[in-house]
Amino acid sequence: MKNITTITRRDIYELFRDGYDEYSFIGTDKMQYHYFGRLEEIEFLKLLYDLDNMPSTNNRFKNATDDIWQHTVNNDDWDYCWVFKDERFGLEMGDDKVLLDFICKVFDPAVRSEKGNWKNFFYKINSILKADGYEIYEQSRISNRAVYYWRTISDIEKNSDSPVPFSIRKPQSKKVKFTITMKVRGEILVILGRYNESFQETTETGWNYNTETVLEVMKSLAEFYKPCAFDSKGVYAVAPSYIEFIKKNHYYCVFDFLELFSRYCTTNNFVTEINAKLKGLGYSLQDCKIEPFNEIIETISQPIQEIGLRELLEQALALFKDNARKDNKQLATEKIWGAFERLKSYYISTSPKVDKKQSVEKIVKDMANSNVDYINFFNEEFKRLTDIGNKYRIRHHEVNKIDIIDDLYYDYFFGRCYTLISLALKYLK
Repeated sequence: MKNITTITRRDIYELFRDGYDEYSFIGTDKMQYHYFGRLEEIEFLKLLYDLDNMPSTNNRFKNATDDIWQHTVNNDDWDYCWVFKDERFGLEMGDDKVLLDFICKVFDPAVRSEKGNWKNFFYKINSILKADGYEIYEQSRISNRAVYYWRTISDIEKNSDSPVPFSIRKPQSKKVKFTITMKVRGEILVILGRYNESFQETTETGWNYNTETVLEVMKSLAEFYKPCAFDSKGVYAVAPSYIEFIKKNHYYCVFDFLELFSRYCTTNNFVTEINAKLKGLGYSLQDCKIEPFNEIIETISQPIQEIGLRELLEQALALFKDNARKDNKQLATEKIWGAFERLKSYYISTSPKVDKKQSVEKIVKDMANSNVDYINFFNEEFKRLTDIGNKYRIRHHEVNKIDIIDDLYYDYFFGRCYTLISLALKYLK
């Protein structure tokens, strides 16, 4: 895949190499940020490349590690950001994934310098990538810091300066026969009420006025379409308030509202609570965008040392994304549950005295950062997924198992199991 142009690649290279100018009333400051962050350059590159088995550019050195050390540490005669021009690393001419994975690693919590100017570089690079149909987004959090990955964006998003709501971004969603129950809508309204904030805004003419999050969201929606709702007679007319907009509307309009609300909301708890409601619908809110599980599933980027677990995940993902056979999602779901069982035994292979229960306890403790509330939460998730795998016809096929009566349920089961595994992998040691 090579959608990233040489122009975009050059812009990213020059941004890291030269920095950018920041203007203020006292003058101009040159803003710079080292792509390897808090690490040494070789240490950073080893997170992405097997330097010890990569060739050297000089026959005096046996591999890339020695080669780089000679020219960046011992002699220091290579220009800063040399790696972007070195064909061994594929950043200038390689596959898009190579460059995108590199950028994600630059902004990884274990790499980036929190005291540095990384956020402005992050925003500028995302702005550059947008023209070629990609964005770097917050995939998860660790130690309350964002972990980033990349994804493609639509042509509509590429050409818009404002966040594009779900229904505009995915016009095909309007043809999907899908509904949100009144019970879930009511629970969503309770969450919105809890996180609705009052604050002051300023107009373009300098006039200050008081407003609320829900009012600003309705105003933002009006930039794309007239916010309507069904009245008591079934007429689709202008919504008198956000409450009616949520309670008496198409599901995709509710998703629009939640996406825009999350951009105003300053706490991560809002996303966590909303996702608890969306999970049962087969959707997830990530980085201010709601996506179906089968669209947020990407190839897992973490290196997985345990071969059996890695193979099961690779097989599960390949089957899930391949629609050539009708039963592929069924097989994929069986494989992902096999990976889940393999994950639970992860620490047995490294510590022979550890049993399966202790292995799970260690995984959960690390995932929860030793926080008691999240230990309880993740323990419940592990238990619930184990019960699903044993109760439904997923891993076991005895006559007393509950049949999967709708193929769409496989999307949900696979997505739920995959999401927990994907998160756990980020914490394995």
